Amino acid sequence: QVHLVESGGGLVQAGGSLRLSCAASYSVYAMGWFRQAPGKERELVVAIDYEGEKRYYADYVKGRVTISRDNANNAVQLQMNTLKPEDTTVHYCASSFQIARMMKRDIDYWGQGTQVTVSS
Repeated sequence: QVHLVESGGGLVQAGGSLRLSCAASYSVYAMGWFRQAPGKERELVVAIDYEGEKRYYADYVKGRVTISRDNANNAVQLQMNTLKPEDTTVHYCASSFQIARMMKRDIDYWGQGTQVTVSS
């Protein structure tokens, strides 16, 4: 069983930045972040493969967020800039064998989630 622990959520004003981190208890292949607003489906925001060579970004965050990983610490970081009120959601760290599987919501492990709130 792999445990994913998120940190870094919080409250920020529109236009501001937040940095989310996720640490895995064991080495995992693809890692990424989903987000979920109340009453809506959980959606994939970003993903990165083990080597950091392949990345996926949802269209609505391209140019505003960057995902990176630190394999020595089994961790990924999500830098979010120019945040908008519509980015207010719970963000979940996730891992899977491949990015392609993550895009199909075929997830092996989930984190508990961290709240991101952007005020207007």
